[in-house]
Amino acid sequence: MSIKNACCDILSQLTYLVNQLSESEYTKPIEALSHSSIGQHVRHTLEFFICLEQGFKTGILNYDNRLHDKLIETDKFLALSTLNRISDFIASNAQDKVLRLEVSYDLDQESYVSVETNYLRELIYNIEHAVHHMAIIKIGVRQTIQHIDLPVTFGVASSTLRYQERNQKISLQE
Repeated sequence: MSIKNACCDILSQLTYLVNQLSESEYTKPIEALSHSSIGQHVRHTLEFFICLEQGFKTGILNYDNRLHDKLIETDKFLALSTLNRISDFIASNAQDKVLRLEVSYDLDQESYVSVETNYLRELIYNIEHAVHHMAIIKIGVRQTIQHIDLPVTFGVASSTLRYQERNQKISLQE
């Protein structure tokens, strides 16, 4: 599977989840998620993709400059619209492109270090970041919203799925 297809699959899984949630389920704080909501995790995940989309256009990528858009975390229909827009962007941009990544680890000031990266590398990072947050979301869903149907692959890295499949085949052979 290509990086682009893997990314579109992840975004499709998120869309599938958000479509199943009511507005109140999307925004309800969940104790197991340190009182954050599914909407907050979806917003956080999408904003990284939004930063990548903007960085693709400008050549400069900075994940620290996210908007923290409360509307995406409180309006599931805006989140779905954003998911569709990002999916369209990913589907139409399979070519690689050199980017500058700005990062800052200074807590006292915003002084950025700039490093060279590229679109496909950052797309991989966004996939991994999304899977991580989807795993967190899955904990909240399983604890509080049992009627939601999540695919077995939701929030699980491809390498983990391959590992589990290999181990299952080995145990069946024994």
